[in-house]
Amino acid sequence: MASRLKLRDIAFFERPVHFARPFRFGAITINATPQLFVRVEIEVEGRGTAVGASAELLVPKWFDKRPELSPAQTVDGLRRSLVNARGLYLAQTEFQTAFALHAACIGAQVAACAKADIPPLAAVYGPAEIDKAILDALLRCAGTNVFDGMAANIAGIDSRLSRDLQDADITNFLAGRKPLSRVAVRHTVGLDDTIEGEGGVADARENAGANYFKLKLSGDPAADAARLARIVKELDALGRELKVTLDANEQYADLEALQALMVRLDADAALRPIASRLLYVEQPMPRDITRQSPLGSLAARGFIIDEADDSYDAFPAARALGYRGISSKSCKGLYKSIVNATRAAKWTTAAETFFITGEDLTCQAGLAVQQDLALGALIGVTHAERNGHHYVDGFGDTPAAEAAAFAAAHPDLYADAGQGIRLSIHDGDLLTGSLNTTGFATSVHPDWSALRPLEQPKSLQENPA
Repeated sequence: MASRLKLRDIAFFERPVHFARPFRFGAITINATPQLFVRVEIEVEGRGTAVGASAELLVPKWFDKRPELSPAQTVDGLRRSLVNARGLYLAQTEFQTAFALHAACIGAQVAACAKADIPPLAAVYGPAEIDKAILDALLRCAGTNVFDGMAANIAGIDSRLSRDLQDADITNFLAGRKPLSRVAVRHTVGLDDTIEGEGGVADARENAGANYFKLKLSGDPAADAARLARIVKELDALGRELKVTLDANEQYADLEALQALMVRLDADAALRPIASRLLYVEQPMPRDITRQSPLGSLAARGFIIDEADDSYDAFPAARALGYRGISSKSCKGLYKSIVNATRAAKWTTAAETFFITGEDLTCQAGLAVQQDLALGALIGVTHAERNGHHYVDGFGDTPAAEAAAFAAAHPDLYADAGQGIRLSIHDGDLLTGSLNTTGFATSVHPDWSALRPLEQPKSLQENPA
């Protein structure tokens, strides 16, 4: 049964994260970026108060890829999204469910951010991070874990933002969830990553025994085909059954360029192993072009949207264009992931399958990876991209005592094999057992005293709404 709450406080913090290797996706290469931390205090009707937390990287040039903006300017846009959302959420002073609070603010947030020249995908970042922290506090106050709490729809998710569904569709979907005990890691091969030899695709120290691989595309059919042919040789050397996904991060200019790559996958003998292992192609074209371009015959291949997923209407619109799937990322909103998973289950028939996938903007060890992993395990994501262990050295800049606390509380997720505490991957999988703890998938909160306050946005209107 849903509980009602009201907010007492929202505070933002950040910590620098330096990457162990460059991560290039699309047109951007990341070597470092801050990690956001959110701390909320809530009062739950009839139960008292509780504190909740969430975390996520402030990733440049993904939420907003406009070429005229610098990476720093796009991070500034995320900070502005957070500050604006804080004002809207705290302005809600009545007791209401967690989802009702989200629903009351999301429209005003997107509208206010639009006036401030912040696109919808960046606009939803602020509410997404606040919502995760609120859910953590709510579950803690109720003394339950995320899987049991969400099965009972403790957040009160309904269909008010997804009119193609009924309230019962969502509650029945949640009630029937049996969380996955294991989620396979999908190893990313970034555009600047080594392919052959030491540190390459077939190096077990790099791929951590993964059975799923996510291969980044550049948007140039010839260059991508040549690179995929090199990767095929390395995957074949692993000598086990593997599956792959392709991710263009909006780099294919149009359907014609995309068709050129698909023709190569079918016609080039060197690429047939990719075609036979391919599960889906992720966000091939820019989000604006995506919305104007029905896939036609290409739809048979299996495509999903990611960056084009910036509203509750995005999945139905993509379905009409021929897309079969949509990504789940907690930085885009945990409630939207649950709604979209409900849709995929409802739409799937014997003749047509729809699905939700697990993608990752380098969720870091600790709060971010645990909460995103739990969300995927809840909605049935069997394999998920996991970048944090690969591009960042373990817990990175996290204080040693904080990292040790997470490792002690979640021993199935972390281990120290002599190189510091890192994500522990078991035969290519992450285990979810320790996420069955009071709160949103974590027994531990960060050391708030070791964090610095969120940097003030450069061009801030405190309440542009």
